[in-house]
Amino acid sequence: MSTATIARPRADEHIEYYGRYIDRVPEGDLITLLREQVIDTVALLKGVPADREDYSYAPGKWTVKEVVGHMTDTERVMGYRALTFARAPGTALPGFDENAWTPAGNFGTRTLSDLIEEFQVVRAATVQLARTFDADMLVRRGVANGNDVSVRALLYIIAGHERHHVALFRERYLAV
Repeated sequence: MSTATIARPRADEHIEYYGRYIDRVPEGDLITLLREQVIDTVALLKGVPADREDYSYAPGKWTVKEVVGHMTDTERVMGYRALTFARAPGTALPGFDENAWTPAGNFGTRTLSDLIEEFQVVRAATVQLARTFDADMLVRRGVANGNDVSVRALLYIIAGHERHHVALFRERYLAV
């Protein structure tokens, strides 16, 4: 396993949109952060009362279960992109439409407990994968949804995307 430090990506390693996620990631060891933040997220989600699992804070917004499913889908997609670009730099991959994928995931038919378990498994796979990347692999790039992105930017996007949704859980789903 590699022990390469995963430096924060430069602005030219991702489109501006993803900066909002990357900016949420604190300084420090990214692998450790990925391992630790999932513990906090799972504790938060396990504290969601049963009558709030299908709650959405406004019409047309996703439910708690749908957000967890979306987080898992997004992490899988970003992890696959990182794997692909680390192994075959320059590859072009399609985008994914979270607004189509989330309803298609039928997350409302599953238990929150099951969705949490799946999220943990996907995170464990992300951490294991990230640990295999050496310094050269981390700066390799590919094209996703028509946009250039580096492997390390994708890993930071994963961490920041989770932090984004955890903040929304606290502010809009559980603060009632």
